[in-house]
Amino acid sequence: METRTSAPVGRRLGLAPPLAAAWLAGWGLLALVGTLTGAGYPFGANDPYGDGANLLRSVPVPAGPPVFAGLLLLGAIVALVASGSTPLRGPLRALVLGYGWTLAAFLAVVVPDVRVLMMLGYAPMLLLGAPFGWPPVDYSTLFTWALFARGAALVGGVLLAGALLVWRRRTASACLACGRGDAAGRWTEPAAAARWGRWAAWTAALIPLVYAATRFAWLAGIPLGIGTDFLAEMRETGLVWAGAGLGAFATVGAVLTLGLVRPWGERFPRWLPGLAGRRVPVAVAVVPAGLVALSVTGAALALLTLPEFWRLTEDFSAAEAPMLLWPLWGPALGAAALAYHLRRRGGCQHCGRG
Repeated sequence: METRTSAPVGRRLGLAPPLAAAWLAGWGLLALVGTLTGAGYPFGANDPYGDGANLLRSVPVPAGPPVFAGLLLLGAIVALVASGSTPLRGPLRALVLGYGWTLAAFLAVVVPDVRVLMMLGYAPMLLLGAPFGWPPVDYSTLFTWALFARGAALVGGVLLAGALLVWRRRTASACLACGRGDAAGRWTEPAAAARWGRWAAWTAALIPLVYAATRFAWLAGIPLGIGTDFLAEMRETGLVWAGAGLGAFATVGAVLTLGLVRPWGERFPRWLPGLAGRRVPVAVAVVPAGLVALSVTGAALALLTLPEFWRLTEDFSAAEAPMLLWPLWGPALGAAALAYHLRRRGGCQHCGRG
């Protein structure tokens, strides 16, 4: 059990509101420039690679930039409100929090879509293989302005959520560093978090393992869920190795997810040189898990809006089964990361609670 939480954590969290305000205002002004020039909008019909699996596909391109400009600039105002300590009351407080959380969810989950998750999955393979010219892809077609805009939206949503969280703590007599207040729920206690966090972690670990099993079967020459002709084509073109790379990444992710509820997730294993026995920083586990949880949730939300996704239930196969589980994967992983944080935050040096 951890017994220390550094007071500087509160000061770092206090930077979230001004950073969110600056980030949203900057992108809002960029969207305003796009409104005036008619250029730069990277979604919908302007994005040939992500139109089908993005909820913004139904937004006309001319309407996109002014809508984004209004949403982002108003979000910057909300972040500025969160920079202060004014609690606000009644409908005004509800309006600020309602708009702020809705915009944060829109930016962090709706805008990124499947593309961000795909790049997270391929990133290790692309980075390790780049010096050797493998896989043979044109990186300029992968790392595009549209992908960068999706990543920027994710960052903006996370910053705004952090700003709102800080404001809520400031105005609800809660500790800015740890978030504890006088009326904390029992579900946040370490023992309770350990119980529900275990279920969440195992659920979040099993889903990517189902996905990995199909890709490893194809690598072994087993046409699990696909035709033999298609498998032969994949082996001939080398796509089977790309699938195996994704399967390996999913397997590693599943193992790391279980670390959220295992002792080696709190102390580095003995076989790690220089780190053996050392305490695992909470952020080292929570931040990557939270990022993947947001990306998976965004990808699942985009897929749920596609008619093609629902047709998977009509012609069920082992190749497509993992996609049907994605809507559970993101929330389960996010819950497991939250439980890990609640278990390990320990006593707070700033407020003395815990």
